[in-house]
Amino acid sequence: MAPRPDEGERFLDALKASPRPGAPPASDDAAFLHGVGERLRLLRARRGMTRRILSRQSGVSERYIAQMEAGGGNVSILLLRAIARALGVPATDLLADQPEHAADTALLDDLLARLTPDQRREARALLARHFGAQPHPGRATRIALIGLRGAGKSSLGRRLAEQRRVPFYELDREIEREAGTELREIFELHGQGGFRRLERAALERLLATGSGAVIATGGSIVADAATFALLLSHCRTVWVRAAPEEHMQRVLDQGDLRPMQDNRQAMKDLRAILASRESLYARADHILDTSGQTLDESVNALVTLLK
Repeated sequence: MAPRPDEGERFLDALKASPRPGAPPASDDAAFLHGVGERLRLLRARRGMTRRILSRQSGVSERYIAQMEAGGGNVSILLLRAIARALGVPATDLLADQPEHAADTALLDDLLARLTPDQRREARALLARHFGAQPHPGRATRIALIGLRGAGKSSLGRRLAEQRRVPFYELDREIEREAGTELREIFELHGQGGFRRLERAALERLLATGSGAVIATGGSIVADAATFALLLSHCRTVWVRAAPEEHMQRVLDQGDLRPMQDNRQAMKDLRAILASRESLYARADHILDTSGQTLDESVNALVTLLK
């Protein structure tokens, strides 16, 4: 059992008070802790988890998580393991420093940084064509919509499926069907790891049918590398995006007031989630911006995009 947060905080105080023999310079320690905090914040944001939710699922105090993300938490191994389990990742994902890039990799990174978003997608397609796994034969008949909640994926997906005369699926509903319970209970009972396993199983079941379909995915599917790779290889993907303010307003218009329960942090959290996932969403084949558009306008733009 992970120690209680107050024990972890006493452990931190003890470490600060007792220099370790042979420890690296303090500046190196600070840089390492800062890196751990950055990785924790990124992993949490990609999963759309607030500090409060992570605290509840890990048993680690919200204050201590905030301290870690600020680079000031010299966390114990047991607390780190509890946080990693709540995030559904190995503890090494929080600890591992980024390896040094080889010269060729650094040159590629520099080249890609100079490209426009459209050029980067073209470059990725070229590399995948020459060096990656071959796309699934049924990929062209399946369309998957990705993006944050409130972008319009479900409304667009239903209309697109009607036009293409194929089934429409909301992946979150398929996950609930897989589990026999609602998403909220899935997270409460099984945590992030259990949800990811069910998400993968539901997607594999849909893809196994081999027929055309339109699939609206959950916003955090990009946080699981293996499941997202499966989606990219088996479906043409469209990133449905909108301005953060429109994302929030559309969710509220649906009658879901949860985003405003912590009004001061709601938009800040949404922007952080979007920023952490932007490079992953950008791996989609197409990007559709629905900001300021009616549903009919967005549907027409999507149909044109897919042609």
